[in-house]
Amino acid sequence: MLTYNFAEAQGPLYEYIYQCIKEDILAGNLQQGEKLPSKRAFAKNNGISTITIQNAYDQLISEGYIYAIPQKGYYVAKLEGMKKVQREGSISLNIHIPEERPCYAVDLSDNRMNPELFPFSIWAKILRSVISNKSGELMEASPAGGIGELRTAIAEHLKSFRGMLVDPDQIVIGAGTEYLYGLIVQLLGNEKNYCVENPGYRKIVQVYRQYHISCKYADMDEMGMTSGGLRATGADIAHISPNHHFPTGITMPAGRRYEILAWANEREGRYIIEDDYDSEFRLNGKPIPTLFSMDACEKVIYMNTFSKSLTPTIRISYMILPVHLINRFYRELSFYACTVSNFEQYTLAAFIRQGYFEKHINRMRLYYSRQRKRMIDAIKKSKLKDVCMITENDSGLHFLIQIKTDKADKDIVRSLGERGIRVNALSEYFFTPSEMKHCFIINYSNADIEKAKEACDVFYEILAENVG
Repeated sequence: MLTYNFAEAQGPLYEYIYQCIKEDILAGNLQQGEKLPSKRAFAKNNGISTITIQNAYDQLISEGYIYAIPQKGYYVAKLEGMKKVQREGSISLNIHIPEERPCYAVDLSDNRMNPELFPFSIWAKILRSVISNKSGELMEASPAGGIGELRTAIAEHLKSFRGMLVDPDQIVIGAGTEYLYGLIVQLLGNEKNYCVENPGYRKIVQVYRQYHISCKYADMDEMGMTSGGLRATGADIAHISPNHHFPTGITMPAGRRYEILAWANEREGRYIIEDDYDSEFRLNGKPIPTLFSMDACEKVIYMNTFSKSLTPTIRISYMILPVHLINRFYRELSFYACTVSNFEQYTLAAFIRQGYFEKHINRMRLYYSRQRKRMIDAIKKSKLKDVCMITENDSGLHFLIQIKTDKADKDIVRSLGERGIRVNALSEYFFTPSEMKHCFIINYSNADIEKAKEACDVFYEILAENVG
């Protein structure tokens, strides 16, 4: 007769009995063909109801662990190839998870958002309203391109903020730009030559490699990627950030933008992927028109994200496709489900439509403008001022400092890291050997200015013996 310690049961009793019998079968304590106690006998022996035993047996039958013969009883099924496991014990497999980024006392390359600046109360209020008023819509499958309300809200925002005239049906919403890159590759083909800026954002290249694309690299001058450098690569697709290049901070002037558009128009099948990742944070003057707005030949794919303007953890990005490509998307790729939850899509749509997004951007632009000034003042008041030159730009959340030193960049980065300070060198973002040295990226979006002052003095101490 089977007996178990029912005092250990947590949750419904039938689940506990089911689990105990299942584990005995897998461990070999109950053999193939062995007859189990009848429901009545099992229940009577353990002082429980026959319904409880019936429920446990029914679950075991549905999963194939036992079978029933009418008028005869219940028997252990044949489980070929099933691994026998111990009822008690723990499991530890040889799984290698990448280590998390080391924790630094001061991180001058941290591009995260200060959590105190996210409008939690407003977001929560809108989310509650969405749950109350859109319960039906929340349970419906989202269209492949995203829900219409969010696409319309984005189109209206781009019209007022960037002067872009966009049909909401041109917009495709996805969970992060990495996912959207994959859709672009499927639309354009991985047999084409893709070109990225050099230096540039390494993750773009890493994503393309997963689609078996070997990227070409085009060098830049003080106005961004050159058309000559682009032509020299033999590329079909140019992936660029003309509004605010990372990591140099260069904003491509209108003349150079027309040169890049001219390159795209020279041959059928050429496209430009315009990554406008932090266009909301142009601190001085009006934004330069996007390549998408300047394009008259359906050669530009526009991409943007809410990672910088709201928070990376929301994971909502979007792209705007030329008419012939959006038609191809819906013809060939509409079997994909939108990767952003309906809850977040409807909440963000209302957040934009009700004016909260514009207020948030205005507030953050003012905050970042002051934060940038505080960071620059901190550098100018530190010992580091004697050996560095600050290179500012009109956009984004970082700037560059050029250091007078003979030390190698990697040695400086390592020495700072040993002192609990993280700073990235511009040379780390080149894909080919470069003579650009001793230039470092300072991100101020989430910086503690007081700690940054101390870090600047430590920076100077590390450089002191090698000042040029």
